[in-house]
This record gives sequence, C-alpha cells and structure tokens, in this order.
Amino acid sequence: MPTSADRIARTHLAAEVATQPDDWTRAASIAAEHAALLPAPGERVAVIGCGTSLFMSRAFAALREAAGQGLTDAWPAAQVRTGRDYDRYLVICRSGTTTEVIEAMRAIPSGVPRTVLCSSPGTPVLELGDAILIQEVDERSVVQTRFATTALAILRRHLGEDLDPVIAQAREVLAEDPASLPAAVRGAEQITFVGMGFAGALAEEAALKLRESCQAWAEGYLATEYRHGPISIAAPGRAVWALGPVIPGLADEIRATGAHFEHRDIDAMADLVRVHRLCSLRAADLGLDPDHPRGLNRSVVLD
Repeated sequence: MPTSADRIARTHLAAEVATQPDDWTRAASIAAEHAALLPAPGERVAVIGCGTSLFMSRAFAALREAAGQGLTDAWPAAQVRTGRDYDRYLVICRSGTTTEVIEAMRAIPSGVPRTVLCSSPGTPVLELGDAILIQEVDERSVVQTRFATTALAILRRHLGEDLDPVIAQAREVLAEDPASLPAAVRGAEQITFVGMGFAGALAEEAALKLRESCQAWAEGYLATEYRHGPISIAAPGRAVWALGPVIPGLADEIRATGAHFEHRDIDAMADLVRVHRLCSLRAADLGLDPDHPRGLNRSVVLD
C-alpha cells in the first residue's frame, strides 16, 4: 500500500516546489538582463494578473511602494483600469493563454509600455507586450508554485533586494522532513493565513494553494483585518499561520481562542515553501492528486 511519502514523491507539485531556491538564485541575472523592461523608479505602474498571478502582483505592488519607487496598483485582469495615467503595465501570466489577460492587454492604450512575465513560449500574450520568458520554471502541475515565486523573486531583485538570506531559508525548509510539520496544522479542520505588507498577499496565495491542492477550508487576510471579524472562526482544531513579522498581541489573541498559532521567523516567501509542502502532505493524506485539482485547468480560456 503506497505511503503518503510515496504519493508525494510521484507528484509534479513536489518536484517543482523543490527547485525554488535554485530558481530564485537565477532571478538576479534575469532581472539584470531585462532591467529596461521592468518598472523604473518613479514610473506609475499597473500590475495585472489572475489567481496566483494576481497575488504576486499585489505582493510586488506592496514592496515597490514600500521601497519608495512609485505608485503601483495591482489589478485582476478582468477589472484593470486602463483609463488611468500609467507609465507602464506589467503583466504576470504563466500560461500565456488566459482570456481575461489577453483582453486586458488589448485594452491597454497604445504607446504605453507593457511587459509580460510568462513561462509558456508561443502563446498569445507574448505577442501583446515585451516578453520576459522564464520557460525553465514552467510547471506540469496545474497548481502554481515555482513560476509565481520566481516571478516575484525577479521583481524583488529588480527592486534591489538581497535574496540570498531568503534562498538560504528556503533551502533549510526543503531540507526538513515534510512530516515534521506540526500535527495541529497537518490535520487542522480550518487554516487561516495572515500577514502584513507583501506577506498579506502571500497569505491569500497560501490559502489558495491549500484550496486548490487538497480542497481545504483555508482563508487569507491582512493580519490587521483578521481582528475585524475573521478571528471569530478561530477555535480548537483550527489553525492560524502568520507569514512574516507578527503584529503585537495577535498571537496571544489567537491562542486565547484555542486555535493553533503557527509562525516561523523567516521571510514570507521562504515560509510559503513550507505551505507548499503542507499542500503535498495533506493531499497525500487524503489520497488526492494535487497536480490535477477538481474543477481546474492550467488556464482559464473563455468562449
């Protein structure tokens, strides 16, 4: 009878999660090579994506504005505001075929630069903007992991961040036995992810990963917003996982509900790798195929 470890080992998801530190290492050279296509300091920028790519867009927007490099809005492709006075559009799209993204790019005013981060050669979005093709991080699993985090790593490098400590943290995570994740998280009835700044966007992404891979009841919020209602679902048998720095008092408030509080003092992007491993573990426990989630395809292509 196959064990959970056997089922994890056979998935594309697990294999793709494991390459992330090496993928992030290459991000520095990619960012340098394509610096002219990425937002310059002072530009007014709109970042566009759907699903996971939208959360990466929000993460980058938070980081760029925090770095003082200029106004940065992040929009779902179906609701992008093309009438605003943006200097550049930045599009994140793994598949290159998402209908809402293609329509959004066609609606961008002529003459405004638009850059596309994509991992799929020969796809329509590459013809609609200046392409940064990162084919080496494309994925066979429907569930996005390494493409999304590598796109964010490229953008963080472009902002001037030193990701060497983050890469080291991710390697340490991957060196651990995934079964060492706390039982209170592995078997939690419900998990909420929280974070501030760019970690808030990664909290939403973490929750999406669990919903996709193992049909889990998972939610994601800004940590400050968690107090304004969502904390009411915290209870014994459930968990709250904080990505990045924890706001004062939150841990005690969560523990007072009886819920498990999970936190590690590492960069939120490295901690997301722990979430990816939890996805594989819980999917294996339930006998689910995380590479082919229920009701999902690699790209949303509309008639």
